[in-house]
Amino acid sequence: MNTRRALPESPYLAAVTGRKPGRIPVWFMRQAGRSLPEYRALRQHHTMLAACFEPEVVCEITLQPIRRHDVDAAILFSDIVVPLRAAGIDLDIVADVGPVIAHPVRTDADIDAMKPLEIQAIQPVCEAVRLLVDALGQVPLIGFAGAPFTLASYLVEGGPSRNHARTKAMMLAEPASWHALMAKLADLTIAFLRAQIDAGVDAIQVFDSWAGTLSLADYRQYVLPHSTRVFASLAEYGVPMTHFGVGTAELLGAMSTALKPATATTVGVDWRTSLIDAATRVEPGTALQGNLDPVVLLAGWPAVESAARSVVDDGRRAVDAGAAGHVFNLGHGVLPETDPGVLTDLVSLVHSL
Repeated sequence: MNTRRALPESPYLAAVTGRKPGRIPVWFMRQAGRSLPEYRALRQHHTMLAACFEPEVVCEITLQPIRRHDVDAAILFSDIVVPLRAAGIDLDIVADVGPVIAHPVRTDADIDAMKPLEIQAIQPVCEAVRLLVDALGQVPLIGFAGAPFTLASYLVEGGPSRNHARTKAMMLAEPASWHALMAKLADLTIAFLRAQIDAGVDAIQVFDSWAGTLSLADYRQYVLPHSTRVFASLAEYGVPMTHFGVGTAELLGAMSTALKPATATTVGVDWRTSLIDAATRVEPGTALQGNLDPVVLLAGWPAVESAARSVVDDGRRAVDAGAAGHVFNLGHGVLPETDPGVLTDLVSLVHSL
């Protein structure tokens, strides 16, 4: 197991480990991506999936928002389907669509045919992490992966879905098959995150983007055991871990229990739920991350400033109510049409508060 690098001045790591940061830490989901002209220029020469497997490209894209915005953490440029590709799944990331699976997984035979993660296939990702650790200085690097349920939804549906009908049908009608699929995906997620941690990331975030489509009862029965195993399997590393989903207000308590084996835990909160309310739902000692509505960034600076100040105030009250800390972020990813200048000004504003 690698020795973690020491970043004693990191506001992000302070907030997620229950210490008092020198300033309010801020970073943005999808901060490296389509909102940046330098990203779009680079992507003219690389497909999305190809870019995820080229270490120098991953490094450059990850660094772009650090240079431009002065955010307090970098997040590895990748995609949640990268470990699926590294396990031999035939897929592509189609522009304006998202991940598309050539042969969806819908039968026991399909599940049995799934292979484990091929470690050699993700060596470019690990090399990118090593390059970034050297390049980032005192800025922490967040590694990430998709949670088993969200990966399952892409595999079963064959791509993005509004209602996740096929996924839920398998879950409810074929529970044995469902749990077999989720067990394999949990193994995949664990292996992908373990490789990132061994390569040097300072924290991880698990995206269960579509878990909010589930009821709390279904989440507890069909998803929570597998997500819990992911975090429990990595707890020995001692790195801070964040659990995030969209539309998960009713699931926040359960999502925080999945993190319990870890020593420094954070739950991401979307814009639909106040941080104060989230603080009463999650396990004691859990930090919160969020939760500005990404659309606010398109509404002009007065609206951005007002909403950002409200989030900061909400975060302070959440800490007073028992949250271990607050990391300023959006409630989901940066929208492609966002003006990068607004993001830079937002970081400056949050730091000033």
